[in-house]
Amino acid sequence: MKKLEERARKNIRKTKIQEAILLVIASGGRVAGDLLVKQAIDSVLGTDLSTTSSRRKEIVKSAANRLTKKGLLNFENGFYFATPSGKKLFNDWQMSNYKIKQPKKWDKKWRVIIFDIPEKKKRERDQVREILSAAGFLRLQNSVWVYPYDCEDVIGLMKTELGIGKYLLYMIVDQIENDRFLRMDFNLI
Repeated sequence: MKKLEERARKNIRKTKIQEAILLVIASGGRVAGDLLVKQAIDSVLGTDLSTTSSRRKEIVKSAANRLTKKGLLNFENGFYFATPSGKKLFNDWQMSNYKIKQPKKWDKKWRVIIFDIPEKKKRERDQVREILSAAGFLRLQNSVWVYPYDCEDVIGLMKTELGIGKYLLYMIVDQIENDRFLRMDFNLI
């Protein structure tokens, strides 16, 4: 049994290192050389690879090589670039932060999200729509979304990560006019 646990720990560690590399590269566009990747991973994972053994530096380098072999990264002219499939995987990992647990019983209250994000933050506005859609919200209008379960933590996380706190409003409402179609879509009838 210990062998399985040991193998699982190694796989989790490899995945975390690869996720950190993708996070750094995909979120910043590109990162120059191995040194900057190591520094960025140090900050993400809370390690200090610059002053540790060469073995640890090799771990990061081999993780970056695995990501390159998988087609998730490219290394050109001393820079790492996330490929389209690398960006998609990064986005999938990021979306997993926004999963909402559904309780067994609905409390008969609607959670309504309203946002008015300025044009200069168009990218963040598009991300909000993508996150809400992926999390299972239904769109009432372009900037009005509804969900039947408590999701305050997820919305708070999204406000913080995207820096849109003052542009997004979270409401808990008892009734929505003609909500039968909503209850049908959420299988609440």
